[in-house]
Amino acid sequence: MSKRKERIRIGQGPRVYRKASAEQPEKLPGLYLHIPFCRRKCDYCDFYSVAATDDKARQYTQALIAHLEEAAGIVHSQIETVYIGGGTPAMLGIKNLSLLLGTVRKLFKLAANPEITVELNPESTDKALLKSLKKAGCNRISIGIQSAVDDELKRLGRLHSFEDAKKAFKIAREVGFKNISVDLMYGIEGQTADSLAYSLSEILSLDPEHISCYGLKVEENTPLWRRREKAELPDDDAQAVFYETVCETLGRAGYTHYEISNFAKPGYASRHNLKYWRLEPYLGFGPGAHSDFGGRRFSYVRSVDAYIEGIKNGGEIIDYLEDVPQKERAAEYLMLRLRLSEGFAPSEYMRLFSKNFEPIEAKLREYEEQGLARYDGRWALTTKGFLLSNSIISSLI
Repeated sequence: MSKRKERIRIGQGPRVYRKASAEQPEKLPGLYLHIPFCRRKCDYCDFYSVAATDDKARQYTQALIAHLEEAAGIVHSQIETVYIGGGTPAMLGIKNLSLLLGTVRKLFKLAANPEITVELNPESTDKALLKSLKKAGCNRISIGIQSAVDDELKRLGRLHSFEDAKKAFKIAREVGFKNISVDLMYGIEGQTADSLAYSLSEILSLDPEHISCYGLKVEENTPLWRRREKAELPDDDAQAVFYETVCETLGRAGYTHYEISNFAKPGYASRHNLKYWRLEPYLGFGPGAHSDFGGRRFSYVRSVDAYIEGIKNGGEIIDYLEDVPQKERAAEYLMLRLRLSEGFAPSEYMRLFSKNFEPIEAKLREYEEQGLARYDGRWALTTKGFLLSNSIISSLI
């Protein structure tokens, strides 16, 4: 595996966007567009984002379009999924978001029934925005609700109340969105079993098609990290109980637990995110965005100004670039596939990587005896195994 920085300029895209390798069956790629603007950064967030101005939003939209035009001239396969995330995409403005969605449809050949998602926050969502997104081709939205308890939202540094979230969800239904995902968090500062149960009940009353439920992580150099010693954060045992509560509650409500942190009604699993977990190709655009395409992984600089300047004047925009042949992805395959309830078939592993599976299977048998893994022709982790997934996967790779 080789890793190196490489100076990439507009017009030199073929060096990065080379055609998908013949080492693996070609899968239809997805597109990810990063909108790095936020009104205010949440206390727990370490994603790259900055404040936006109208002029900066305009410049950034133009840079993204120029970057998409370059890629479209080289990527000839159909696009199956499009995901616009952030940050807070609404901070780009209705006109610019609609322009981006229209540009994607104009430049790329979209597959039949593509999944086109835009992330939204409740406080920046209104009917005008939702109607514009739907008209521009968006057919799935993801709303960052996080909690139904206002005190917990304040501790997270969120700008919305749960009433704001309910209002945004209701408007989305009125506008005609039939595929809505919501984000929920557990392990929040001051959260209790009762408050989590309340949040789950309130979220279920909205009846979303998809729920992403993540445990709060204290990331370095965030406001939450700086006050971590004083924060009333649930310990590991409480986090485990919260996770089991989430899994049991959503399972009883008819949601399939298809990935460690994701639950969906039948037919509504996130097709875009499945690309990441199934090692299928995707292309990211924008500062900090990652790509895995044609046997290469690469990402762009985490600076809006450097990204805009690089696109405009041919400066350096690649942060890192590495060649990763299919046969060198065995560890990554195990790590990602064991995040999914579908797991993987030993025959597929051996076909892709030409490796001896017996040592791995011996360890998986041990975990099966402990109730942490299961085998039905495919190996996968149980709910208890998901709780210990980091240590289990580390022992396998």
